[in-house]
Amino acid sequence: MRASGPVAHRAWAATAVVAAGLSVAVTLAIGVLGPSAVVPPLPGPAWQPPYSLDAGPAALVVIAMEAAAVILGAVALAAGLVAARRGWVPDPRRLLLAGCLAAAALAFLPPSGSADHLNYAAYGRMAVLGHDPYATGADALPGDPVADAVEAPWREEPSVYGPVATAVQALAALAGGGSVRLTIFVLAAVNAAAFVVTALLLHRLARGDRARQARAALLWAANPLVIYQLVAGMHVDTVAIAFVVAALAATAAGAARGGTGWRRWAAGPLLGLGIAVKANVGLVALGPAWALRRRPGALAVVAGAATATVLAAYALAGPHALDQVLHASKSISLATPWQLIKTGLQAVFGDGGYRTWIQAGSLILLVLLAASLLRALRGPYDLAGVSRTQAAGVAVIFVTAWLFATPYALPWYDGLAFALLAAVPSSALDGFAVARLAVLSMGYLPARVNEVPRELFDPLVNVLRAQVVPWILLALTIALMWWALTAGARGSTRRGSAAPRP
Repeated sequence: MRASGPVAHRAWAATAVVAAGLSVAVTLAIGVLGPSAVVPPLPGPAWQPPYSLDAGPAALVVIAMEAAAVILGAVALAAGLVAARRGWVPDPRRLLLAGCLAAAALAFLPPSGSADHLNYAAYGRMAVLGHDPYATGADALPGDPVADAVEAPWREEPSVYGPVATAVQALAALAGGGSVRLTIFVLAAVNAAAFVVTALLLHRLARGDRARQARAALLWAANPLVIYQLVAGMHVDTVAIAFVVAALAATAAGAARGGTGWRRWAAGPLLGLGIAVKANVGLVALGPAWALRRRPGALAVVAGAATATVLAAYALAGPHALDQVLHASKSISLATPWQLIKTGLQAVFGDGGYRTWIQAGSLILLVLLAASLLRALRGPYDLAGVSRTQAAGVAVIFVTAWLFATPYALPWYDGLAFALLAAVPSSALDGFAVARLAVLSMGYLPARVNEVPRELFDPLVNVLRAQVVPWILLALTIALMWWALTAGARGSTRRGSAAPRP
């Protein structure tokens, strides 16, 4: 990968390349070292993948490595985007290959950064053994080697994931038998494949434009923060993202051919499958809906197919499969600004969760942010015209508004925004997304809080996660709203001055 263009661009490009390589190398090293404060142990025969050295590194060492991976990743991404805006056009195929190889390597290493994958394995095991993962948690299978690996405090929690996610988890459990290691490896292979498929789809969506393909690779395939959170962390979000990006690609291909052919019909089921993996990706459906707004027939087909797919999936799982999703939607995570507001309300009005107030406030904020961003990005994303990326532009606006407004967010949720940003032209939204993911990632070092030594728990969780990060995210949210309002006003002025005089 060589920097090209004026010398002024090369420093940014070189910084991006070096920092990205170091970030991914550190992420790989965390897995190679084996079980630690950030890598849950995986019971099972040692000859089965994933593989590691079982070196037993100290908690402080691996947490410092996580911090280094995040900081280097943020520097790499920011520098790469600056270089690209100044004319740097790296070979997109090299970026694509590098990212895919990193994903493949990580599939053979134990996941790091959280213990969610142990829950995935347990839910699949429950389904295979005839238990309902939407009604019981891992503690319903005492003595089972897979269920026993689930860590507290999640042992009693039923699944919050969609029926398609549970089906994938069940297939992995079938392949893995009673081995946690092998079950996790199958899930990791599926996750890596989903990451690669998304990378290829984004590359294809930008075909004919080398600079756009390079941008797509920088924001997804070769994005160290996405690799750290979604691939090394092995979160099910990666599979959901692959489905909805495929739906956007189908929408774009159908539009390019006048809305005819199988691609028009494929977008609906693909959206439905993505929603049936994880419900929050349903916001992406607003993108195809906007792109098809002038073709009611095609819109009805896509919407009907998506709805039918979701209903069929949940009908097979049972309507109670939505119970945990609805319950989780009322939660407030520690690192969001809404935790500050909750604490403030409790100080003024007394003890209470104030969930209804906070939900109402978050919905109002979402609407205001989305409306402001639609106005600000109307021109850059060609929302009034017709383009291959229009659906992705509308989708990323609503997803970004949701991420900044929701009371419950974890860093890997932001992967959806980066997949969508990779499909649209450059804008100031890129910088806000990078800053948000970097800050939130630092707030969740490590996600395995039960393994944090007491001397590290207070500064990492009670100070950084619960106090510092929420205030930074609040400042970012205010800055995003201010930018959207001012950019939207400038855009309206330009459009007004360009209008023909009577």
